[in-house]
Amino acid sequence: MTDPAQLLRESAAVLQDMARTQASQVRTIGLVVAAALLRGRKILFCGNGGSAADAQHLAAELLIRLSPAVNRRPFPAIALAMDSSTLTACGNDYGFDVHFARMVEALGQRGDVLVGLSTSGKSPNVVAALIAGRAKGLVTVGFLGGDGGDCAPSCDETLIVPSTVTGRIQEAHIVLGHAMLEVAEEVIMEADAAA
Repeated sequence: MTDPAQLLRESAAVLQDMARTQASQVRTIGLVVAAALLRGRKILFCGNGGSAADAQHLAAELLIRLSPAVNRRPFPAIALAMDSSTLTACGNDYGFDVHFARMVEALGQRGDVLVGLSTSGKSPNVVAALIAGRAKGLVTVGFLGGDGGDCAPSCDETLIVPSTVTGRIQEAHIVLGHAMLEVAEEVIMEADAAA
């Protein structure tokens, strides 16, 4: 029988491990995001299933705001799985595996940041997007799980959750995403105040 208390302990243990081993990497990626936004670039997010929802969630945090206590300008961000017409047209005409890559090729510009979310690190469409992003001069970031899978080699920066359990990885990804964006928001707001 499922023990909710045990699941919560497992999730907390994953986050504690990441706090010990990857906090500086979260900050590094937050600074990468801030630098891109300060240069007028945008942040693209892609993922499948729950990771698509996380991509939308993180894009919304940039477009709107992270906290009701903070009023700041909107930051340009796009979740690449939001358009069902484009998604189904590409799936029908070219195949689902190239959907995100085509969007990166059309919408991505040198200096943008592409964040690919994949709990396994093996999602073919996320791998293809990261490869396309790197070829166009985007900074590629992977929010991954397990050993990073096929996505990791095409990432300039990675956050790899040390778990193979999809739920624990997704829980960590959203916490890591919030932390990354809080770093970015703070840096940008300080820069805007000093301007």
